[in-house]
Amino acid sequence: MTDQQDKLAFEWTTAEVIYDDPAKTLNAEVRKDDLLFPKLVAGIGRPEKQLDLVSPYFVPGDEGTAALAAVARRGVQVRLLTNSLSSSDESAVQAGYAQRRPDLLRAGVKIYELKPTAVKEARERHRSFGSSSSAGLHAKTFAVDGERIFVGSFNLDQRSLLLNTEMGVLLGSRTLAQWLGDQFDNTVPLAAYEVTLAEDGYSLVWIERTAGGQVRHDTEPGTTWFQRTGVEMMSLLPIEWLL
Repeated sequence: MTDQQDKLAFEWTTAEVIYDDPAKTLNAEVRKDDLLFPKLVAGIGRPEKQLDLVSPYFVPGDEGTAALAAVARRGVQVRLLTNSLSSSDESAVQAGYAQRRPDLLRAGVKIYELKPTAVKEARERHRSFGSSSSAGLHAKTFAVDGERIFVGSFNLDQRSLLLNTEMGVLLGSRTLAQWLGDQFDNTVPLAAYEVTLAEDGYSLVWIERTAGGQVRHDTEPGTTWFQRTGVEMMSLLPIEWLL
């Protein structure tokens, strides 16, 4: 935050750097306690009211899907922002993610997919929705109950969990955690498509909020038949652990 003189106001808080043991990449036997994800789960704590997730590449797998669904079914508000197919630079990742959407939505998880137009507008305003890469969304951050927040390199995907070495910072900052919640309340619904279930309980609908009102899309907005078919074909391959 800045004041009228564009001066930054310092906020003192607790911070903990967490990271994977580099031996993870050498196929060496690494203790679970030396991996980032268990440290992240322990440090960020059990969500009681709200869990906000921003992950450009989101491939939760069976266990991650079940865990997030269980959190939502406890009455916790779970919200996810990730890339849409039209804003992503990795269609293979979309194959691992797309098949998980119905189960998450049925459990009550709210899913938002970033619009490609939001990426362009953010870059024109020099804001950090994305990066210099072609991917629309680049930030990886998770906040719990407006109390604690993680910022780092860890995506909620199988590569970050199983293959890559990742690191990040856990902050006990209400200011940052609540700021992320405010973005989901006010900015994300306008910058992203909200994915919902259709009346049949299986098909998906993308809701776009515009100045002229809501627009309903029955297929993934801004994509071609070839893109969607390619993702469907890749989802049949046993490659999820690589995504």
